[in-house]
Amino acid sequence: MWRSFARWILSHRIFSLVFLAVLVGFMGFLGTRLQLSYQIARVLPLSDSTQIEYERFKQRFGADGTSMVIGFQDEKWFSLPVYQAWYDLTTDIKSMHGVREVLSSARVFHLQKTDSSWALKPLITARPSSQADVDTLKKQLFDQPFYEGVVFNPETKSTLMVITFNEKVLNSKERITIVETIRAKGKAFSEKTGIDLHYSGMPAIRTEVMKKVSHEMTLFLILAAVVTALMVWVLFRSWRITLVSLLVVGMGVLVTLGTLVLFGYEITILTGMLPPLLMVIGVPNCVFLVNHYQDELREHGDKQRALENIIRKVGLSALLANVTTAIGFGVFYFTNSRLLMEFGVVAAICILAVYAISMVVVPVLLSYMPAKIEQATESKWMPLLLRIDHWVRNRRPAIYLTITAVTIIAGLGLFFVQVQGYVVDDLPKNDPVYRDLRFFETEFKGALPMEVSIDTGHPNGVFDEGARTLYKIRSLERVMAQYPEFSKGRSVVDGIRLAYQAQRGGSPRFYVLPPLLELQKLAGNLPAGSSGSNSLLKAYLDSTRRYTRVSYQMADVGSHRIKEIMSTLEPKVDSIFASSGSKVHLTGHSLVFLKSNDYLLGNLYESLLIAILLIALVGMILFRSIPIILLSKLPCLIPLLVTAGIMGYTGIPFKPSTILVFSIAFGLSSDGTVYFLTSYRRKLSEGLDPNQAISAAIRETGVSLIHTALILAGGFAVFSASSFGGTAALGVLVSTTVLMACVTNLLLLPALMLSLKRYRV
Repeated sequence: MWRSFARWILSHRIFSLVFLAVLVGFMGFLGTRLQLSYQIARVLPLSDSTQIEYERFKQRFGADGTSMVIGFQDEKWFSLPVYQAWYDLTTDIKSMHGVREVLSSARVFHLQKTDSSWALKPLITARPSSQADVDTLKKQLFDQPFYEGVVFNPETKSTLMVITFNEKVLNSKERITIVETIRAKGKAFSEKTGIDLHYSGMPAIRTEVMKKVSHEMTLFLILAAVVTALMVWVLFRSWRITLVSLLVVGMGVLVTLGTLVLFGYEITILTGMLPPLLMVIGVPNCVFLVNHYQDELREHGDKQRALENIIRKVGLSALLANVTTAIGFGVFYFTNSRLLMEFGVVAAICILAVYAISMVVVPVLLSYMPAKIEQATESKWMPLLLRIDHWVRNRRPAIYLTITAVTIIAGLGLFFVQVQGYVVDDLPKNDPVYRDLRFFETEFKGALPMEVSIDTGHPNGVFDEGARTLYKIRSLERVMAQYPEFSKGRSVVDGIRLAYQAQRGGSPRFYVLPPLLELQKLAGNLPAGSSGSNSLLKAYLDSTRRYTRVSYQMADVGSHRIKEIMSTLEPKVDSIFASSGSKVHLTGHSLVFLKSNDYLLGNLYESLLIAILLIALVGMILFRSIPIILLSKLPCLIPLLVTAGIMGYTGIPFKPSTILVFSIAFGLSSDGTVYFLTSYRRKLSEGLDPNQAISAAIRETGVSLIHTALILAGGFAVFSASSFGGTAALGVLVSTTVLMACVTNLLLLPALMLSLKRYRV
């Protein structure tokens, strides 16, 4: 079959190139329509109970995480020039398209009694013109406990602005423009007052992350092209081979972009890595084809025969190698996480597409070039390969002992590995997004949303039965106050407190939950959640008064600490509401993140196991020897163990972004195993005994294994320049793994084959 395919390709060179050019051009055209993802990537499947409750919460009250916060801390926070500038900034932002509401120390509200109900009225009706005006406003603001811990912190003299966006605008490309405009206005404020502003909240974090993703996608594509081209040229010292390799992987990049559009996917933090990844992963196909072509020319010098033979000899082994790599990515489909499924499916398809492109383009283009032997491709590595051959045939115990010692030492490092994840842990500590988030954690306990959703079970349940639910919420507030990770909560109870304070003349000492009789009178006059935009309770109470919420902001304390908090908090919350019959759920973006983190880790472990089994099955179909297949996985698994040990010793935690390394690296490491075993089996079929076949296989595949390992390591190393910690760690760890796999495939695998020479592959 492979011989017929080779002859057909070489006989229809023009047609093959034109067909590929049209196909790739079409995919490239589609790629121009690729867009950034502006929505929070859903990790949990829709069937997950945490995701189900979160979706119900959003249906009742709208999405959380739609607020951006701007804050500062300064002694001059209520001086006339600063307050006027803050007032102007608040007014300018409120007038922007896409901004639904703004709350700040220059824009707050108080309750006023109307004929039949209560209405929210602005506390500040005009821009102050004197310091005396500002001092008066300051006193009025401080007499409103409702806003303490929400828009100001009197102890540290810090204040913030809460900007709520229209959800439709927030999940579109307009968000970047809006957030950048707000930052520009904030910069003008800083230049005018000399006060640095801090920006956070999910819209600000998501915007900055997606800007970085877009920038890094382009950056890494350029870096990957430069690094791989440089390494191919250094290894081959041939511009024509370098250009052919770049053409192949460039076509692969266009196919990747087009595939994303065809599948309806957008650029996320993972899919943004695909173009440079495919550029790096596609080069080894070219390396193996070129090296075998050079070997054929050295053997007989017949170009046509050499071109046919490289397709015939490399075609199957390259196909299996690319299948194993595709499996390493494709198993992410089984995580049922949309984020990983998109990444894995497109990667697997495009890896096989790049293989097909290389099997056509490389032989066809070489057929138009002079049959020139590149002396540098073999001579520089031959002394090392001869030394390896000697060690394999004569020093196998030393090889086993050394690798065993390395494996044991690495295994001990596993005891130091931590399983930990943060919402912004992929950003460096000196990144403005990280620093700003820490500012709000210090001054206002955090900027990440956490919600308590309460279902009383029947209409008007929040106020029925002597307003029992409201008193339960007050008990909940006391429990939550025991945890320094949570901000001051906001709920329907605060609205009633504010109304009672207004009813009692505005004195702060009446900002309390009133006695039962007065509470029932107030509740009867408060508007339901479906009324106008000035409704005090619309954000915390649905129109039927059956459902209510208590909203908190929390610090980014990490998945480990959140687990500890939830393990003690959930029983306390359940005990508070147990007697009322209400159903209470802790939800919100922060808790969905926690569950997503655990879900991804568990499923990625399973994906790695599936990858091992599937790749072993591929080997079984090819070699049909259980002992050979089982032991041949050691050269692929040991590098993974060494990498995990390095993570333990260097303090790199297991988290979704770093656990990706293992499935990807296992697929790449298995490539070398497939190439070597295929060569070994072919040498045996040619009549060589096991010792001779091992030596021949080392010489035939050794140069290509070294070249591909160096190119892959160099290509993945460019990701270490990422501003995302997980992406940088992935680059370093995959590079380490493929280099270690090269060593085990050239030393341990041949040694094992000789020790098992009674088994034939």
